[in-house]
Amino acid sequence: MNEIRCPNCGKTFYIDEAGYAEILNQVRNDAFEKELHERFLLIEKDKKSEIELVQAKLANEMEKKIAEKNAEVERLKTELKSNTELIQAQAREMLKEEVSKKEAEIERLKAELKANTELVQAKATETLKDEVAKREAEIAKLKEELKSAELAKQLALKESISDLEKERDDLRRSLELKEAELKLREATLKEKYETQIRDREETIERLKDLKAKLSTKMVGETLEQHCEIEFNKIRATAFPKAYFEKDNDARTGSKGDYIFREYDDNGTELISIMFEMKNENDTTATKKKNEDFFKELDKDRTEKGCEYAVLVSMLEPNSELYNTGIVDVSYRYPKMYVIRPQFFIPMITLLRNAALNTLKYKNELAEVKAQNIDIANFEEELNKFKEAFGRNYELASQKFAKAIEEIDKSIDHLQKIKDALLGADRNLRLANDKAQDVTIKKLTKGNPTMAAKFEELSKTKKTS
Repeated sequence: MNEIRCPNCGKTFYIDEAGYAEILNQVRNDAFEKELHERFLLIEKDKKSEIELVQAKLANEMEKKIAEKNAEVERLKTELKSNTELIQAQAREMLKEEVSKKEAEIERLKAELKANTELVQAKATETLKDEVAKREAEIAKLKEELKSAELAKQLALKESISDLEKERDDLRRSLELKEAELKLREATLKEKYETQIRDREETIERLKDLKAKLSTKMVGETLEQHCEIEFNKIRATAFPKAYFEKDNDARTGSKGDYIFREYDDNGTELISIMFEMKNENDTTATKKKNEDFFKELDKDRTEKGCEYAVLVSMLEPNSELYNTGIVDVSYRYPKMYVIRPQFFIPMITLLRNAALNTLKYKNELAEVKAQNIDIANFEEELNKFKEAFGRNYELASQKFAKAIEEIDKSIDHLQKIKDALLGADRNLRLANDKAQDVTIKKLTKGNPTMAAKFEELSKTKKTS
């Protein structure tokens, strides 16, 4: 049994080895659950990556197989054409050879008949007729055989050509299906890209038209007048309590173009913005950049006590960065933005809505500043507070010293408890190792009675 004192309430309680093992098991279970959860997340992440990799691999394989099939179809078309022509040529040659052989045989027999006829003219007329009849019958038979051979050759050739035509038709149908599928995919892709090209062309035309309109407007009114007119259009409805005027105060040596300020009902400043408008014609020889005006704009904002600085710019018209919309350049100067003229009103609205979230804290600060504090009473109360604080400090110091002594004693006592717990932990670990090392074989060593009992119990379990 070990004595443990709670550091919070000072209550003393005792814990045995079983309780300590249960606490240790709980701690280990929490750590195990946490590690198991982390490993589960890692496995899910790896599984997701493998799935994406397999999908990409399958897509590549499908594209390769389609390309291989297309190449195979083209090869089969060429091979079919060449084989058809070759078979037809071979069949014609074979037919010609057979006809030539049969004609040669007929000529040979005719010549032989003629020679035999001349030799046996002296013989009897009947014998000559019989021989002629036999020869004619043989000639007729040979003619029939020749005709049958020609028919068989023609039938074989027709069957071969029919099989080839059937195979050609199958390949042609397969090819037509592939071509139809490819045409469908080509039409789909063509329609998709035509739609994208059409959308981009419309966007380009819209931007060109906007640029032309803006350029035309700037030539007649200037960028400053344009922004002022756009603001005055919605001043009465959106910003009735706002101040938006030109910065005419050049006492510090420089000035911005416009200052925007807005206050709440209590007169607390809600937001303030220093605006600078920059524009140049397309024919201007020296092209300036937006960043050339950042330093001066930040200086004007600081001198006029404005919170934000915004550069309304038509410079760098081909810059992808500035053409995307609102560009935050606070990495160069704090709370500074660069916008195109079309984002002038949305920018004021965004900054104003963000400032509304801090209005409560600004009002509280204004109330604290507006309070009328009696300095004399404050100093008197402050002196009383100092005297009372000094007395309480002395008493607290004494009690603090006593508390330190008690804490030192508690620390020594807790250190002893810690050493005892660590010793118990080592003993429990050794006991656990010994328990894990215990086997039936070791327990029954030198005890034949128990060994026989366990062997009998094992046989009974196997039988059942």
